[in-house]
Amino acid sequence: MRTSTKGTLLIATLALVWGSNFLWIKISLEAFSPIQLTAARMILGALVLLAVIAARRDKLPRDLPTWGHLFVAALVANAAPYLLFALGETRVDSGIAGALNATTPLWTLALAFAVRQSNRLGALQLAGLLLGFLGSLLIFTPWNAGGVDTLGALYCLLAALSYGISYLYMSRYLTPQNLTPTVLSTSQLIAASILTAACLPLDTASAPTWSLTPWLSLAVLGIIGTGLAYVINYALIRTEGPVGASVVTYLVPIASVALGFLILDENVPLLSLLGVAVILIGIYASRRTSAPASS
Repeated sequence: MRTSTKGTLLIATLALVWGSNFLWIKISLEAFSPIQLTAARMILGALVLLAVIAARRDKLPRDLPTWGHLFVAALVANAAPYLLFALGETRVDSGIAGALNATTPLWTLALAFAVRQSNRLGALQLAGLLLGFLGSLLIFTPWNAGGVDTLGALYCLLAALSYGISYLYMSRYLTPQNLTPTVLSTSQLIAASILTAACLPLDTASAPTWSLTPWLSLAVLGIIGTGLAYVINYALIRTEGPVGASVVTYLVPIASVALGFLILDENVPLLSLLGVAVILIGIYASRRTSAPASS
């Protein structure tokens, strides 16, 4: 399948936007605590999408059962992973966080099999999962005392796991609701804003300090990386379809590692780069169709 010029531009733009989110998180943490950062980016993203659906004259859901599912989805798709990545980046580089985020499709596949949403794992899918595990180990380097901070990397892996849970939950409980993607994303961000804002009184950190660069980074993260990114993603899916749009999965970790190296002067160990490559190969293998295994 050939990618159109418009599709190529959208893929490159979305990969840059999502890949740079880890950079903006790292910079924003210079002035904000993880929970402050998470709540602020959620609110900014929700405001952007509210403006979009207002312009389109779309309606938010009004029934309580749907909002119940939206709050659960907001917890596992937005509030928890965004906070976990912010916590992780207090201990690991932005490029490492972006690389570990790439394990999301593998978590989704493993969870789908575990909860019987997928009936079987083909040989290639199993190989993909094993490669993803190996790639994560290469990034972690638990045998190296001077390697990546284990707790920080674990936060990032838990965030990717949370994304995987969210995809399965949403496909089961929200996809049948016949909500447009923009309305669904807006509603989720509203719910996530409420959840994270409610946690702010529990935050023991001091009030955000004033420094131009972290505040600008937060604005970019919330407005573009959390709000407009959804709009770009849906435009890409309309242009290239879900299969074509999935190419972004392979580019985001590359963008995050490259931006961390170029802008933040992060030192990327060779084993971590190898780990990213192995994870991407694992994702590719897991998305291939295996021949049925003989019984």
